[in-house]
Amino acid sequence: MFRKKLLVALAICGFGVPAFAQGKPSVQYGAPPNISPASGAEMYRAYCAVCHGLDGKGGGPAAPALKQTPSDLTQISKKNGGNFPEFRVAGIIQGDAGPLVHGTKEMPMWGDVFRGLQRDDTLVKMRVHNLTEYISSIQQK
Repeated sequence: MFRKKLLVALAICGFGVPAFAQGKPSVQYGAPPNISPASGAEMYRAYCAVCHGLDGKGGGPAAPALKQTPSDLTQISKKNGGNFPEFRVAGIIQGDAGPLVHGTKEMPMWGDVFRGLQRDDTLVKMRVHNLTEYISSIQQK
């Protein structure tokens, strides 16, 4: 069941965009692209922006097809007293934080996805770290 939900979420995040251009939300299955772990910004654009939007505010082209509106990632620090909760965000990205933190299992557990791209745990940690750093950089005051 988890694998099916993960494939649906990945399909929405990776391959659902052309369908949205036609105004009819649909899901197409496919593997996520293997983006370099060195750039948090590039990984964000490839893995997250389809749901969370390029600006991080939750209005990506796949958002209408989801049951729950994606989080506004630019407000994380503001909602946490001006501090960016780096370890909590990294846990959410990796999938360690549990489903209650981000609402539903529609958001892929990227740690599992990243392990599927490359089995090197160091590269998985690098991906999670660099994505977390990028999300920290888009915080609004």
